[in-house]
Amino acid sequence: MTEAVLWSLRAHCAIPPRLSPYADDVQEWLVDQFTRLGLPLEAAARDRLARAGFARYAGRLYPDATEPDLRVLAALFTWFFLVDDACDGPGRLTPGQIRALRDGALALLREGPRWRHPGFSGPLRRLLVQAWREPRRRMPARWRLRFADAVAHHLDGTWRESVAKAAGRAPGVAEYVELRRATSAAYVSYPLIEFATGRPLPDPVYHHPALRRIGDLGNDLLSWFNDIASLDRDRATAGGHNLVLAVAAERGVPIASAVEVVAERWRTEMTRFVALRAAVPSFGPALDESVTAHLDGVANAVRGTVDWTLESARYPVAPGS
Repeated sequence: MTEAVLWSLRAHCAIPPRLSPYADDVQEWLVDQFTRLGLPLEAAARDRLARAGFARYAGRLYPDATEPDLRVLAALFTWFFLVDDACDGPGRLTPGQIRALRDGALALLREGPRWRHPGFSGPLRRLLVQAWREPRRRMPARWRLRFADAVAHHLDGTWRESVAKAAGRAPGVAEYVELRRATSAAYVSYPLIEFATGRPLPDPVYHHPALRRIGDLGNDLLSWFNDIASLDRDRATAGGHNLVLAVAAERGVPIASAVEVVAERWRTEMTRFVALRAAVPSFGPALDESVTAHLDGVANAVRGTVDWTLESARYPVAPGS
């Protein structure tokens, strides 16, 4: 039932698909990196990561990135997915361990690789050191701080979700929507648009209310689509942390009805996303091209998540039309 809904939402998505011509080559490079970085992967885990296609995901979000930059982006995406698995998979990290991981990652991002934290070491640290090297070298300090702040927000959300799960407390719909905006890592992907395009935005423009509304809405669209795709898994492991589950509990309706409620909300917000994107004001000739690149990047994050979710082995969705 959810598979038909997912394909229906894809058909309703008004954003055209994009894919980097380097995506498959970078995917091969990425799989080789798993061994070089000493990631503790037996054959089955390595195969699962390879079939997940993280480089293709990065290639859908940043289709105009150069091949070297797409390698950086794919490595960063892999880091975040490995962290997600560590925090939400079998034998997941405790809230205290997640906090230590957060502190160590932020020290590295803000202060550089010479800073170490006892709770953040090994392959995860090595992967982040490698992936962060080029953005740290090339991007201005204000951008690096903005990216680190986005990572802090994401890992804080992951920690809050872990605390709630440990306490057996399921969120209501409004609380979940706000928390999901942190746990999705979409806000982490937005600064990377500037890295991929070479068009960093001034802080007042990046945080302008019009751009923030579109960023929030893009985050909701990709997060809610993912929630429908991961519903079967989340029913067993998420402790109510899924929009469909939150809607079903709050309204007292069956899961099937809640899926339809979430899908209809997604369609409504997709229409609003298109309208808000078209209504963004001009920021002047010196900035409008950069603003357009940012808005295109947010749109690519939505459509890229839709398409990657339907093709990735990470989500067992049957082929559709």
